[in-house]
Amino acid sequence: MALALVTRSGSLTYKMLNHRVGMLARWLLDQDFDQGDRIATWLPKTELACIMPLAAVRAGLVHVPINPVLKPAQVSHIIADSGTKLLITNAGRIKSLEDNPLEAGCEVWNDGIVSTDLDHIADPLDPSDVATDNETLAAILYTSGSTGRPKGVMLSNANLSLGAISVAQYLNLAQDDRTLCVLPLSFDYGQNQLLSTWYAGGCAHPLDYLTPRDVIKACARDEITTFAAVPPLWVQLVDQDWSDDAIGSMRRLTNSGGALTPSLVKQLRAIFDRKTDIYAMYGLTEAFRSTYLDPSLIDDNPTSMGTAIPFAEIMVVTTGGEIAVAGEEGELVHAGPLVAKGYWQDPKRTAERFKPAPAASEYGGLAVWSGDTVRRDDDGLLYFVGRTDNMIKSSGNRISPTEIEEVAIESRLAAEAVAVGVTDERLGHAICLYVRPTDMSDAQGIEKELRKYLKRNLPNFMYPRDIILLHEFPKNPNGKLDRNALTKNEIS
Repeated sequence: MALALVTRSGSLTYKMLNHRVGMLARWLLDQDFDQGDRIATWLPKTELACIMPLAAVRAGLVHVPINPVLKPAQVSHIIADSGTKLLITNAGRIKSLEDNPLEAGCEVWNDGIVSTDLDHIADPLDPSDVATDNETLAAILYTSGSTGRPKGVMLSNANLSLGAISVAQYLNLAQDDRTLCVLPLSFDYGQNQLLSTWYAGGCAHPLDYLTPRDVIKACARDEITTFAAVPPLWVQLVDQDWSDDAIGSMRRLTNSGGALTPSLVKQLRAIFDRKTDIYAMYGLTEAFRSTYLDPSLIDDNPTSMGTAIPFAEIMVVTTGGEIAVAGEEGELVHAGPLVAKGYWQDPKRTAERFKPAPAASEYGGLAVWSGDTVRRDDDGLLYFVGRTDNMIKSSGNRISPTEIEEVAIESRLAAEAVAVGVTDERLGHAICLYVRPTDMSDAQGIEKELRKYLKRNLPNFMYPRDIILLHEFPKNPNGKLDRNALTKNEIS
């Protein structure tokens, strides 16, 4: 019987996977939730975390996966914002919530207890026992926005299923593929690695790694054929010695969360010969994936975003609302059935990002207006130009500067704070935090205390590399904060 999932606790065949999903779905129903209630997981890549997306759908509930690296303050926000009724996590994380109590009405269960309970389920829930349709809400994935705290992107059953089919198709996944899953399951593509592999009949190997060597060892041990990473991890991996066992079975490498550089493509090609395909991809949580580059083109076009993935319509739209001609810059607009259902209980921000598709669209309806400036060359390939907002892309994460700034202000050590991204070869962008202290007389002490506070209250990927103290912030002629002056170091 073909294997579907291999975790630290053991392996599941497809028959066993279906059985375990049914047991978890039955357990969820036994908790007397109403259809559409939200249930969250804040876990490493355990069996329970991996099967929850399927079990929640089977039980008619909505899954809210939470990145395990988030700190309790961010978790509390997600639970409150989503109205989650149940959080499943482990003992250590439960203890960490003592200083950040969750919203009233949210139960907290230890994952070990839930897993033990599953062994006593006598009647697993069959897929047909609860009626669902394609447009039913299936998951809420939280992603940083250009302002404020993370917002929940609503994904339907169709979004998840068509996303799995799309990726499986353009990656040419097969039943004998083995996918190493290192990306967080709270990340759209991290979750999709499970779903697309299962759609193709392959085997998923989730991995929580500590060092790049752990990744290489897993590739060798499990004879991995498919592996996805973000640019900062690739930078670390190409500096390692890869064994023949880790390379020999690899059929495809996929990149997301930031652009590959020409030098990085060359380094990967020096390790993996041309029998290993390298896929560059671009995507938004609001529209899942948008584009991919055919691996036969990457050596000659290493900076290209490629073309539309299956089920996606990608347009380049000028500021005048027209479809851009070849070589002309415009905003990337994504239409079609992969477009999410909007932001959870946030009609204002939904209206800003989800707007009617251009008149020239084949799909019509609502489209995702990305905020990314791109151009399409004569050969039809897309190229990223820049963003129209202040989002920071670091270690494959989209980070809202406002989130960092709010935490700094909450410390009462900073009267004003501004976070900006600065180019960094390993991270894509590193975070630089400019601060006007509440008390400049002890600048060294302020910086030390602020670093301690930020370390306690921000996930590691949001922690600033640099903290720069200023007496005053630069202002533009209108008296507003001049972020551009900060990024260009035009400060006194």
